[in-house]
Amino acid sequence: MLLINRIHHIAIICSNYEQSKSFYTDILGFKMVGEIYRKERQSYKADLAINDMYQIELFSFPDVPARVSRPEAAGLRHIAFEVDDIDTVVLLLRQKNIIAEPIRIDETTGKRFTFIADPDELPIEFYEK
Repeated sequence: MLLINRIHHIAIICSNYEQSKSFYTDILGFKMVGEIYRKERQSYKADLAINDMYQIELFSFPDVPARVSRPEAAGLRHIAFEVDDIDTVVLLLRQKNIIAEPIRIDETTGKRFTFIADPDELPIEFYEK
């Protein structure tokens, strides 16, 4: 069996780099820990961290095709972030004009959660601790 320590990072390809960078840093609170422009690929790459843990690589490429998110398609479903208080998260998002789906209850754990979409309509879940 493989010995995996933890998830190192999640890679996201966005259609509008500046808009997505602002979403992940200004709205979700990720810290920019590195950014490069790769001329040969016409691509930006940003390394984003939360709580000093490197977690997201944000990429841009020219002319990226849209990704099917709904109806649910095969592949990676969503990214989920643990939060202390789901009501506070929903309120703070609303103040930034981001509307979350109605809060649901995980039938297995009894924990509350909700979803939003990033600028490319990729699903993001907030799951209460």
